[in-house]
Amino acid sequence: MSRGIFVTGTDTGVGKTVVSAALMIRLRSLGRVCYWKPIQTGIEQDDDTAEVASLAACTADELLTDGVRLPRPLSPHLSARLSDMTIELDPLVEISKRVPASTHLVVEGAGGALVPINDRDMMTDLMARLALPVIIAARSGLGTINHTLLTLEALRRQRLTVAAVVMVGPPNADNRAAIEQFGGVPVAGEMPMFAPMNAEQLSAWSVRELDPDHRLLETLR
Repeated sequence: MSRGIFVTGTDTGVGKTVVSAALMIRLRSLGRVCYWKPIQTGIEQDDDTAEVASLAACTADELLTDGVRLPRPLSPHLSARLSDMTIELDPLVEISKRVPASTHLVVEGAGGALVPINDRDMMTDLMARLALPVIIAARSGLGTINHTLLTLEALRRQRLTVAAVVMVGPPNADNRAAIEQFGGVPVAGEMPMFAPMNAEQLSAWSVRELDPDHRLLETLR
């Protein structure tokens, strides 16, 4: 199994894709990296792989493009059902095995931690099968303490290792402190809402502000 990280979020649209791109940039200091989105819904409107490729200036060998691709922007289980298919975990695990063990794999989930994949499995079940530590992308504003602590509880119930939280939005020192205190997890960075959003801005922030004390990098070596 490859080394790396699984990026989940407290909600849909919280910033998982941009956090994943930032991690690709930051983890290059450890060697080879590869981004993978195992399940993409709404592929006709959103292509997270293409966005990460652009924001992190990825080469072709830094992208794993196989996986489930569904047209409707819905929960994976529902989008699959409306496409007359069922998403199974075994084929996704097999795809992950194509990545060399020496490569750090950045896996982006679909939706939040408890999004259903099929009638049996949640996104946390895929995380458990891939056996990677998890980073939570969380909003920085009102409501994030509750959402982040609930996500932590769901992940730990599955005995998953939570490496860090990355907060997205205007800095909020009180919310950051509460997440670290009550969640027992470090906040590895506070990502602003970039304007404009481009590879240069994200790269500069990632190198300077993401995991500045190298705690995350040390756990992934």
